[in-house]
Amino acid sequence: MIKIYKKEDLKEIFARVTTENLAVEKTVSEIIQNVRVNGDKALREYSLKFDKTALDSFKVTAEEMAEADALVDKDYKRILKTATENIKNFHKKQLRSDFAINDGGKIVGQKVVPLSRVGIYVPGGTASYPSTVLMNAVPALIAGVKEIVMVSPPKADGKIRPEVLVAARIAGVTEIYKVGGAQAVAALAYGTESIKKVNKITGPGNIFVATAKKQVFGTVDIDMIAGPSEIMIIADDSANPKFVASDLLSQAEHDKMATAVLITPSEKLAKLVQEEVEIQLDTLERKEIARESIDNNGKIIIVDDLTSCVDVSNELAPEHLEICTEDPMKLFSQIENAGSVFLGNYTPEALGDYYAGTNHTLPTSGTAKYASALGVEDFIKTVQYIKYDETELKKCADDIIRFAESEGLTAHANSVKVRK
Repeated sequence: MIKIYKKEDLKEIFARVTTENLAVEKTVSEIIQNVRVNGDKALREYSLKFDKTALDSFKVTAEEMAEADALVDKDYKRILKTATENIKNFHKKQLRSDFAINDGGKIVGQKVVPLSRVGIYVPGGTASYPSTVLMNAVPALIAGVKEIVMVSPPKADGKIRPEVLVAARIAGVTEIYKVGGAQAVAALAYGTESIKKVNKITGPGNIFVATAKKQVFGTVDIDMIAGPSEIMIIADDSANPKFVASDLLSQAEHDKMATAVLITPSEKLAKLVQEEVEIQLDTLERKEIARESIDNNGKIIIVDDLTSCVDVSNELAPEHLEICTEDPMKLFSQIENAGSVFLGNYTPEALGDYYAGTNHTLPTSGTAKYASALGVEDFIKTVQYIKYDETELKKCADDIIRFAESEGLTAHANSVKVRK
């Protein structure tokens, strides 16, 4: 049962699930090294061991794409296309422009350059997520990335779920490989005979995938090291307990380590939500996962007022934050730390997961204090430039020489002196 806490229990409230595991770190390190040395051979061994499938080729063929397309019904394709358009419309607003400051004989500026090749990881396992394809591929497409490479673990029949493949086609993915786990991350980071290395890896995964991303960071860039999924709901007496319970469970069903938290000044609402969670739990297909998540990590926190709700929320910096209050926009103005915020009783977190257009790849584990949702900026870099003519350089030459000499860098100073 989801537990009810008072504000006096802050130490336990602020305790977060940790994913650090030394045994996993060691296993992942060995997998990465094996893939670096043995390439495709290592990938085949891991596919047989972990995915229970023997593959001669990892790349998804045109025939497999056509087969997937035939298996997915028209209405589901329509939903994918609508969601894709919503995601495109939102992320187009994030595009950055080149700029130049031109002052006669001197120009300083910056140009925006898309990454040339990126890899996106799409989980398989206990669930597979076409939405993850859209959320990772569409911002890369909008940014102008030419090569968008998707990896995802195959099922035992050696295939990727057809809905995932159709989502990849709609979102503009250019290459797809049937590889999962830490070995897929290693392949993207270092390359194999079949898979050319990328510049950046994005996308969620289990603890092995997250650990692999952490270990290859520096060789390639990554979006973030994601922890277990989280939702926090701030609610008052105007909230519907059925709605609140359903939204808590929408995160709990993700993962046994997921965290679902309600914070409220209403003891009445707290008890009604506690009861409603139990009623709804028994109806879920993934109730065993949700049950463990709720029993171990579910919390209802009772505080004095809505201001205290905001204070706790900003301290916890949740991945998803719902504000189900009489005036959600008033509270939103006070929110500083959250991955994505859902305002009002008719804005469930599932809207952001699938359809509204905002991104669902979000900072977890309190990293929303300094990190943002995945977006177009994750798939670009900037190149700055300078151009001075002789007159402009001579105007500032003495300043630069003095500055360089103050740091003991006489060669720097001399590079200006010889041009005076």
